[in-house]
Amino acid sequence: MAQKHIPKRSEVEKQYTWATEDLFATDGLWEEALEAAKVYPGLIFAYRGQLGSSAQKLYEYLQLCDEMQVKVERLANYAMRKSDEDTGNSFYQGYKGKIMNLYVAIESADSFSTPELIAIPDKTIEEFYRDLPELKLYTRKLSKIRKYKAHTLSDAEERVLALAGQVMGAPGETASAFRNADIRFPSIKDAEGNELVVTQGSFIPLMENPDPAVRKAAFESLYHTFAQFKNTSAAFLDSQVKGLIFNARARNYNSTLEAALDRTEVPVSVYHNLINSVHENLKYLHRYVELRKRLMGADELHMYDLYTPIVGDADREIPYEEAKKIIVKALAPLGEEYLSILQEGFDNRWIDVYENEGKRGGAYSSCGDPHPYVLLNQKDTLDSMFTIAHEMGHSLHTVYSMKNQPVCQQDYVIFVAEIASTCNEVLLVRHLLNNTTDKRERAYLINHFLESFRGTVYRQTMFAEFELFMNELAEKGETLTADALCEKYYDLNKQYFGEAITVDPEIAYEWERIPHFFYNFYVFQYATGFSAACAIANRILTEGEPAVADYKKFLSAGGSMDPISILKLAGVDMTTAAPINEALKLFGELLDEMEELMK
Repeated sequence: MAQKHIPKRSEVEKQYTWATEDLFATDGLWEEALEAAKVYPGLIFAYRGQLGSSAQKLYEYLQLCDEMQVKVERLANYAMRKSDEDTGNSFYQGYKGKIMNLYVAIESADSFSTPELIAIPDKTIEEFYRDLPELKLYTRKLSKIRKYKAHTLSDAEERVLALAGQVMGAPGETASAFRNADIRFPSIKDAEGNELVVTQGSFIPLMENPDPAVRKAAFESLYHTFAQFKNTSAAFLDSQVKGLIFNARARNYNSTLEAALDRTEVPVSVYHNLINSVHENLKYLHRYVELRKRLMGADELHMYDLYTPIVGDADREIPYEEAKKIIVKALAPLGEEYLSILQEGFDNRWIDVYENEGKRGGAYSSCGDPHPYVLLNQKDTLDSMFTIAHEMGHSLHTVYSMKNQPVCQQDYVIFVAEIASTCNEVLLVRHLLNNTTDKRERAYLINHFLESFRGTVYRQTMFAEFELFMNELAEKGETLTADALCEKYYDLNKQYFGEAITVDPEIAYEWERIPHFFYNFYVFQYATGFSAACAIANRILTEGEPAVADYKKFLSAGGSMDPISILKLAGVDMTTAAPINEALKLFGELLDEMEELMK
């Protein structure tokens, strides 16, 4: 079902929509559950002053937190999924507001807990474990909380920060509504005069169009429009970063980077190692850009030429149903258990497949109870097939974690969140390469893999460097103006892509359409995750069952250990630059093969 136009939500076939009724069968049931959940702030607050009184009281409180997490997260996931179906639907935007109010009330009521837990003497905690062995279930959770003593405030101060939570989230929410629901881009026309709709979801497919005039027109449609709102977009980001600075300083961190990474137990050195390693290996990206320019036969290579397949005539339409079958074959090395869960997701509407008017752009996997939910904006291209594999990797990571860990340890931190998804992509491209003897098709697939490197390691590291710049500039007391952001973003593009490309002035506005800049130092983990995934996939394909068993230990670990230790279960040590350097070395080797094939 390749889309010929962008339908309204009501026009999309049910089989291509996710089953939100598995969360709540009706809006009425959701509203009843919301009312029932409003007791939780009071129930939580009733434990104020009692957490250190006995092992039983502490255990009861932690059990209540688990129960509350399950019920409130299900409420939130329904509201978020329904809202993302059509971001212009004010009814479900209202649901999001209601659930956010509940979260704020819970956080405010629970503001006493961290100071109380930190105040319990170590000797008393050990006595609690002896008195009530069941409490040992929460050893990891309690240890993580208690290690942040230097960054935890008084009961009253924690309550103030909790009350500020909704305000802190406002810049990201407002920017999302602006990008997805409000802003409109002029339509363009192809060589035959057919009108082509430009949206956030259709932009990248338009960048892949073989006609450079179409690519240029779409590029200018999007970025000339964003240019008109550069000051608004800068204000969103300025407010976002100021909120991060407020929290970091209130909690006695030296920087927003330190505050963000400390909560996920990732050393700050990992962030800087990534940027430094990529800088040392920019020569490969520059070579790739030169090759692209040569193979496209272009006098000038532009930023809107970066997504067009170099071997254009090897591309083909891959319908959604065919893509799923190919993915199942590609992931066969992961075993029957993995494949059965994957097929369950395909068969039981875990996925919202096609774009519709107002639908949130991009793709993601979210929720795990009763099952994950995957948002796509499927275009029946090779990239779309990789997106399916990627998001289902997230989903199965969640399934394994929830199946093997208690509620208090099911959530894995964002540092490991991109590894399972990218591992699926690596296995898929290796499968496709192993099943073609056609040199042109092989070159096309290698180019796709090179593009994955470019987009995930190089591009996301560039994003990470831009995000670090924003935060460091704001931490000096500077305002994030549109001019400062555009100048830095333009310069980074020149540095990363080299002299073989014309860095069009419009690219200076690209930061306006990137939602991840509101995610608080998230993007660098795409690059570290891709590097780790390359290493894991290589082990799976070369070592077989022992590597698969180790990988499933990683998938099943949830948040039971710190992320560095969890990755070591799969044989990867991210405290060194070795995984990054090895991944970029592979990029160079693939580039060598690509150059040879294209001779």
